Amino acid sequence: MFDIGYSELLLIAIVALVVIGPKDLPRVMRTVGQWVGKARAMSRHVRSGFDTMMREAELEDMQRQWSQQNADIMRAHPASDDWMSPATGSPQAEAPVVEAAPPVVEVAPLPLPAEPKAKKPRAPRVPRAPRAPRQPKADANTGEA
Repeated sequence: MFDIGYSELLLIAIVALVVIGPKDLPRVMRTVGQWVGKARAMSRHVRSGFDTMMREAELEDMQRQWSQQNADIMRAHPASDDWMSPATGSPQAEAPVVEAAPPVVEVAPLPLPAEPKAKKPRAPRVPRAPRAPRQPKADANTGEA
Protein backbone atom coordinates (compact mmCIF):
# COMPACT_ATOMS: atom_id res chain seq x y z
CA MET A 1 0.00 0.00 0.00
CA PHE A 2 2.26 2.79 1.23
CA ASP A 3 5.84 1.56 1.02
CA ILE A 4 8.89 3.67 1.80
CA GLY A 5 12.27 1.95 1.65
CA TYR A 6 15.50 2.84 3.43
CA SER A 7 16.87 4.71 0.43
CA GLU A 8 13.80 6.99 0.38
CA LEU A 9 14.09 7.63 4.12
CA LEU A 10 17.78 8.49 3.75
CA LEU A 11 16.96 10.92 0.93
CA ILE A 12 14.22 12.58 3.04
CA ALA A 13 16.62 12.88 6.00
CA ILE A 14 19.34 14.53 3.88
CA VAL A 15 16.88 16.99 2.30
CA ALA A 16 15.44 17.83 5.75
CA LEU A 17 18.94 18.42 7.14
CA VAL A 18 19.80 20.76 4.25
CA VAL A 19 16.47 22.63 4.18
CA ILE A 20 15.73 22.88 7.91
CA GLY A 21 19.29 22.96 9.20
CA PRO A 22 20.94 21.08 12.05
CA LYS A 23 19.85 23.64 14.66
CA ASP A 24 16.06 23.29 14.17
CA LEU A 25 16.00 19.66 13.01
CA PRO A 26 15.47 18.09 16.52
CA ARG A 27 12.51 20.40 17.22
CA VAL A 28 10.95 19.61 13.83
CA MET A 29 11.46 15.86 14.32
CA ARG A 30 9.79 16.08 17.74
CA THR A 31 6.80 17.89 16.23
CA VAL A 32 6.53 15.35 13.41
CA GLY A 33 6.72 12.52 15.96
CA GLN A 34 3.86 14.06 17.93
CA TRP A 35 1.73 14.35 14.77
CA VAL A 36 2.44 10.73 13.86
CA GLY A 37 1.49 9.66 17.40
CA LYS A 38 -1.80 11.55 17.22
CA ALA A 39 -2.57 10.06 13.79
CA ARG A 40 -1.89 6.54 15.10
CA ALA A 41 -4.09 7.14 18.16
CA MET A 42 -6.94 8.37 15.95
CA SER A 43 -6.65 5.40 13.58
CA ARG A 44 -6.55 3.00 16.55
CA HIS A 45 -9.71 4.61 17.95
CA VAL A 46 -11.53 4.34 14.60
CA ARG A 47 -10.41 0.73 14.15
CA SER A 48 -11.60 -0.24 17.65
CA GLY A 49 -14.97 1.38 16.87
CA PHE A 50 -15.31 -0.67 13.68
CA ASP A 51 -14.27 -3.84 15.53
CA THR A 52 -16.91 -3.19 18.20
CA MET A 53 -19.62 -2.63 15.58
CA MET A 54 -18.63 -5.83 13.74
CA ARG A 55 -18.63 -7.83 16.98
CA GLU A 56 -22.09 -6.53 17.91
CA ALA A 57 -23.43 -7.34 14.42
CA GLU A 58 -22.04 -10.88 14.64
CA LEU A 59 -23.60 -11.36 18.08
CA GLU A 60 -26.98 -10.19 16.78
CA ASP A 61 -26.73 -12.62 13.85
CA MET A 62 -25.83 -15.48 16.18
CA GLN A 63 -28.70 -14.58 18.53
CA ARG A 64 -31.12 -14.53 15.60
CA GLN A 65 -29.80 -17.87 14.34
CA TRP A 66 -30.03 -19.52 17.80
CA SER A 67 -33.56 -18.29 18.37
CA GLN A 68 -34.56 -19.62 14.90
CA GLN A 69 -33.00 -23.01 15.67
CA ASN A 70 -34.70 -23.09 19.07
CA ALA A 71 -38.07 -22.33 17.45
CA ASP A 72 -37.50 -25.11 14.88
CA ILE A 73 -36.67 -27.60 17.63
CA MET A 74 -39.72 -26.61 19.67
CA ARG A 75 -41.95 -27.03 16.59
CA ALA A 76 -40.43 -30.44 15.82
CA HIS A 77 -40.74 -31.68 19.41
CA PRO A 78 -43.81 -30.11 21.01
CA ALA A 79 -43.96 -30.19 24.79
CA SER A 80 -46.48 -32.58 26.32
CA ASP A 81 -47.76 -33.12 29.83
CA ASP A 82 -46.97 -36.87 29.68
CA TRP A 83 -43.23 -36.49 29.84
CA MET A 84 -43.15 -37.04 33.63
CA SER A 85 -45.29 -40.22 33.69
CA PRO A 86 -43.56 -43.51 32.78
CA ALA A 87 -44.51 -45.17 29.53
CA THR A 88 -46.88 -48.12 29.93
CA GLY A 89 -46.17 -51.52 28.50
CA SER A 90 -42.37 -51.38 28.71
CA PRO A 91 -40.54 -53.75 31.08
CA GLN A 92 -38.65 -50.88 32.70
CA ALA A 93 -41.87 -49.12 33.64
CA GLU A 94 -43.18 -52.20 35.50
CA ALA A 95 -39.98 -52.84 37.49
CA PRO A 96 -39.85 -51.18 40.90
CA VAL A 97 -37.31 -48.43 41.34
CA VAL A 98 -34.66 -49.33 43.93
CA GLU A 99 -32.28 -46.69 45.15
CA ALA A 100 -28.74 -47.80 45.77
CA ALA A 101 -27.41 -47.34 49.29
CA PRO A 102 -24.52 -44.94 49.61
CA PRO A 103 -21.15 -46.67 49.93
CA VAL A 104 -19.74 -47.12 53.40
CA VAL A 105 -16.50 -45.27 53.87
CA GLU A 106 -14.28 -46.04 56.83
CA VAL A 107 -12.49 -43.05 58.22
CA ALA A 108 -9.28 -43.46 60.16
CA PRO A 109 -9.06 -41.42 63.37
CA LEU A 110 -7.07 -38.23 63.09
CA PRO A 111 -3.72 -38.17 64.88
CA LEU A 112 -3.46 -36.03 67.96
CA PRO A 113 -1.68 -32.74 67.45
CA ALA A 114 1.91 -32.66 68.60
CA GLU A 115 2.64 -30.57 71.62
CA PRO A 116 4.24 -27.26 70.80
CA LYS A 117 7.96 -27.07 71.31
CA ALA A 118 9.09 -24.93 74.18
CA LYS A 119 10.97 -21.83 73.12
CA LYS A 120 14.44 -21.32 74.45
CA PRO A 121 14.60 -18.44 76.90
CA ARG A 122 16.37 -15.40 75.56
CA ALA A 123 18.91 -13.42 77.44
CA PRO A 124 17.54 -10.10 78.72
CA ARG A 125 18.35 -7.04 76.64
CA VAL A 126 21.02 -4.81 77.98
CA PRO A 127 20.17 -1.13 77.52
CA ARG A 128 22.71 0.93 75.61
CA ALA A 129 24.32 4.01 76.96
CA PRO A 130 22.82 7.22 75.54
CA ARG A 131 24.76 8.83 72.74
CA ALA A 132 26.39 12.18 73.06
CA PRO A 133 24.83 14.94 70.92
CA ARG A 134 26.57 15.58 67.63
CA GLN A 135 28.79 18.57 67.26
CA PRO A 136 28.27 20.73 64.16
CA LYS A 137 31.02 20.45 61.57
CA ALA A 138 33.39 23.32 61.14
CA ASP A 139 33.15 25.34 57.94
CA ALA A 140 36.21 24.69 55.77
CA ASN A 141 36.40 28.28 54.54
CA THR A 142 35.95 30.19 57.79
CA GLY A 143 36.92 27.60 60.41
CA GLU A 144 33.78 28.35 62.43
CA ALA A 145 31.20 25.85 63.63
